Amino acid sequence: MIPRSRLKQITDRFQYLEAAMAAGDGAADIAALAKEYSDLRPVVEQISAYEQLLNDLAEAQEMLADPDMAPLAEEELPRLKAALPEAETALQLALLPRDKADAKPAMLEIRPGTGGDEAALFAGDLLRMYQRYAEARGWKMEIIELQETELGGIKEVVAHVKGENVFARLKFESGVHRVQRVPATESGGRIHTSAATVAVLPEAEDVDIQIAPNDLRIDTMRASGAGGQHVNTTDSAVRITHVPSGIVVTSSEKSQHRNREIAMQVLKARLYDLERSRADSERSADRAAQVGSGDRSERIRTYNFPQGRMTDHRINLTLYRLDAILQGDLDEIVDALTADAQARQMAEMGQ
Repeated sequence: MIPRSRLKQITDRFQYLEAAMAAGDGAADIAALAKEYSDLRPVVEQISAYEQLLNDLAEAQEMLADPDMAPLAEEELPRLKAALPEAETALQLALLPRDKADAKPAMLEIRPGTGGDEAALFAGDLLRMYQRYAEARGWKMEIIELQETELGGIKEVVAHVKGENVFARLKFESGVHRVQRVPATESGGRIHTSAATVAVLPEAEDVDIQIAPNDLRIDTMRASGAGGQHVNTTDSAVRITHVPSGIVVTSSEKSQHRNREIAMQVLKARLYDLERSRADSERSADRAAQVGSGDRSERIRTYNFPQGRMTDHRINLTLYRLDAILQGDLDEIVDALTADAQARQMAEMGQ
């Protein structure tokens, strides 16, 4: 049973925010108030529905004492009692602490792992899968760094994804994705296993991460690598080294100014991710409370072409519609991972 006092505190806070916004006092704080108000609204709606159900139950119980109303109450009570567990679960989900990064845009990075050319081709397949998923959800996906192989595979890609709840929907994609298939270059028809690594980092804002200018070493260099428009003959490529962490970021677009902007954006995202990981580790040594560890070295999923199946190893989910998944139909997987994470979070809070 959820304490009514806690629900009242949340409702009171929501009403205060509503009044403060209507009064318009402290204009500088309006944006922060609006954000908190928006976050609390779905919680308060669940509280209202839950309390209405409790009130209806109490009224039906009282009606049993009235001979005229008792038949109606006896008819209503089973339905109301049956609805209570579902309402409690919905409210508990609404009350779960939110990941502050869930609503943020994200930096998506894909790199081939073991498997040579086949791994690079698979990395390209993953990029197209995420591009189609982004398109289906109405997100904007911008490729900001791309290195391709001669066979059309990908050595490395960094993309910026903007839209509603981008990080919330993509964060479970971080890790090692494994593919089992017969490569197009394989004449013997043998099944090969290769892999690619995906990293999804929430975009950092200036308020999230502060970088001291003295901590940076910025070098300009001649752009190089495979791939037409990503190669030019001017010294426009930028490499930024964050000395304390050792993180190195490069960008090779034609504009040196744009390269510096892109590289700083990626660097902030990686530092923010590093800080979030450190904070998570300090808060809980038991990473089992999360869906996997988010570790880039952890194998999270297998795409088996001969059997037409995808298996997510973290939740033992197997789907036999690989073609649709590679076309960007990821919602069933993401929803299952989200539900599993919420269940683990609820179990942890109930301990």
